[in-house]
Amino acid sequence: MGNGSDSPTLIYVTNPMCAWCYGFTAVVRRLRALWQGRLKVQVLFGDLHAYADSPLQQHEKDQLAVSWHRVQERTFLPFDYRFFKDQDFVYNTEPACRALLCVRLLRPVLTLEVLRAMHSAFYADGLDIRNPGVLARIVSMFGISENLFLTLFESEEIMQQMEDEFGYVNDIGADTFPSVFLLTNHGIEQIAKGYIELYELEQRILTVMEHANS
Repeated sequence: MGNGSDSPTLIYVTNPMCAWCYGFTAVVRRLRALWQGRLKVQVLFGDLHAYADSPLQQHEKDQLAVSWHRVQERTFLPFDYRFFKDQDFVYNTEPACRALLCVRLLRPVLTLEVLRAMHSAFYADGLDIRNPGVLARIVSMFGISENLFLTLFESEEIMQQMEDEFGYVNDIGADTFPSVFLLTNHGIEQIAKGYIELYELEQRILTVMEHANS
């Protein structure tokens, strides 16, 4: 995944069912708008409980609840806490990641916008974004044909590509979500591990770019 030009590429490693990513996607969207023409943004999806097949245990729900409250306190984003009444929820994030991979292949310019919509659907509206029908309706709001989406979503090729992406993300060391890397002509460097504010992210980008150009 080379750079191919003098413009650096910010690699945002995320997951649509990661609470801190719900908060951080807004930061990345603002950054992209402010740095338009100076910085490319690439979105990759990481393995957060992908392929989980057993319901959440109470201690896992307790940990999630703490994270949700912390994100809400820091970002003021809405959360639907009725989620925690579901006794049988299996926290499998692979379908939502695969749906976003489909979007990135079909309409790459929309990837961040659909990611934001999926975050809101899950956290604010309490929708089940593991469900292919729900995912198809979300992407259709952005002009993507539900039939085209579902054909790609259900293909063996996209499932394999999703596994490969999880592997790549793991190989570059993105074991926390969100994670941010900067790809320059000097290589790839991790600049954030977890949520940070926009001004701090910009400072880290500028520092890496200064070193790359010195």
